[in-house]
Amino acid sequence: MTKTFDHGGGVRSVQVPIPDNPLGHTLVYVVDTGRGPVLVDTGWDDPASWDVLVAGLAACGTGASEVYGVVVTHHHPDHHGLSARVREASGAWVAMHEADAAIVRRARETRPERWYAYMADKLAAAGAPEEHIAPLRAARGRRTLPGLSPALPDRDVVPGELLDLPGRRLRAVWTPGHTPGHVCLHLEEDHPARLAGRGRLFSGDHLLPEITPHIGLYEDPDDATVTDPLGDYLDSLERVGRLTPAEVLPAHQYAFTDAPGRVRQLLDHHEQRLAGLLALLREPLTPWQLAERMEWNRPWADIPYGSRNIAVSEAESHLRRLVKQGRAEPLAGSEPVAYVAV
Repeated sequence: MTKTFDHGGGVRSVQVPIPDNPLGHTLVYVVDTGRGPVLVDTGWDDPASWDVLVAGLAACGTGASEVYGVVVTHHHPDHHGLSARVREASGAWVAMHEADAAIVRRARETRPERWYAYMADKLAAAGAPEEHIAPLRAARGRRTLPGLSPALPDRDVVPGELLDLPGRRLRAVWTPGHTPGHVCLHLEEDHPARLAGRGRLFSGDHLLPEITPHIGLYEDPDDATVTDPLGDYLDSLERVGRLTPAEVLPAHQYAFTDAPGRVRQLLDHHEQRLAGLLALLREPLTPWQLAERMEWNRPWADIPYGSRNIAVSEAESHLRRLVKQGRAEPLAGSEPVAYVAV
């Protein structure tokens, strides 16, 4: 059953399902403009998800062929997956921040065996046991890897600028952290229910009402730059909090108010988590060992293979923040590299 919701002021949302994922669905927003609807994100590239999106657009009084443009908050497949099909159906433009557009280009151009080798080497450097790395080494000869043909965007989302939505004021706000090119979109118009605050914010995965988004490493096989995704995310949170939107329209769960309050909760959460990791780092630990000891939503033994890779990436992003703050440091001579609190 297709679920849609009218948020007022020419903004509706469609719940587009994510197959076999506990998140359940992506909220695809349909924004009326003088040239036809513009979508904020499109949902997962799956036939059933496409059918739901098409039915949802019909329930909103429009159709896939009428879409004027697509603004992608970030490159992940539950947001960008159906962009190509929407463009094929309508001729719509597809816009994305350049940092995430570069990831899309890299994903399309990099050979699958290069990705497998890169992932295996990264996990080995993080201290993963050989039995965890072995499947990646065995997969190097495979010629395919899921999710490596996302749509190439044809427009850039430029931070600070208004997007091409005739009759509307939608401004891009760069919020790196979850991905390097994640953007929120500030609808600079009075709230239709006259709620106090400054317009509405399409927040993608940056600001969610109950979920803390994954903050892992920015992956690039050809770039050894030591990035600080968690530092980027915390800075971006404060930027969004200062906008004081009347309402937040996130990509998952439900719309909510009091963005500054939610920002404070997330800032506190990460500071508490960093303090907890420092306590663990009283003894030297590799990123893998740290991930094993961190608190997750289930015991480490119950975390599936792919999710363990994500957990290690998140442990590494927190380690990089602690090192940058001067609160932890790599242990000289350790191999793989272990970290210890200062």
